[in-house]
Amino acid sequence: MKKRVFGALILGCVSVTVCSADEIKVGGGGASIAGVFSRVKDAYQKASGDQVSIIQSSPAKGLAGLARGNLDIATGAVPLDGMIAGAAKEGVVVDKGTLAVMTVATSRTMIMTHPAVKVAALTKDQIKGIFTGKIGNWKEVGGADGDIIVVWGKNTPGQNAQFIKEVLDGEAVAKDALDATDYKSIKESVANTPGAIGIDPYSITDSTVNLPQIPAITSPILLITKGKPSAKVQKLIDFIAGSGKGLIKQ
Repeated sequence: MKKRVFGALILGCVSVTVCSADEIKVGGGGASIAGVFSRVKDAYQKASGDQVSIIQSSPAKGLAGLARGNLDIATGAVPLDGMIAGAAKEGVVVDKGTLAVMTVATSRTMIMTHPAVKVAALTKDQIKGIFTGKIGNWKEVGGADGDIIVVWGKNTPGQNAQFIKEVLDGEAVAKDALDATDYKSIKESVANTPGAIGIDPYSITDSTVNLPQIPAITSPILLITKGKPSAKVQKLIDFIAGSGKGLIKQ
């Protein structure tokens, strides 16, 4: 009889453990998702027993989702004021004073070229000339004779806005740029298109593309909550700052 009671207690504990697991919903831009949250997700879930659900969209849509109560965390690698302005375009007015904002990592935007492009370094002026269409041949920047194909993402608004502002000085990208969609699509297009060049977060890049040396293009990766982080969110924040730090590519 005692054995049966003991067994029932064990089953009860298991049931309570499962039922008490928390879900943390994170949404926002691809650079911050790829650089931080996708990288720590599996390790955190294993260590905590909690579930992390990731919804990749854009920094503005992530903030709008947080304001609507659909997310626990909004994230982006763009300035907060820009995210608030973007959320307003989504029809959501966000009171900056209601937000708790912290920097959890740094995003680096990299210039990628097709692996056959043997250009070791590019200056800001050269990059600007290439992406605005004023420089159209690799020999103009120390490479071999060959057309430059600019690859440009249509679904990477945060990255695009920062690059246009800081590197292109507000000028438009070349009209004949090859369209790609998200970060992965940009990298794959550059890797598979001779003469191609594009931009992506460092966390997305790999050995399929060449990474010339460039002036640093960085931005903080923000973790945003409505008010003080809840206990379940604070657990994730502590993990990112501790054991998860080594998993982040920045």
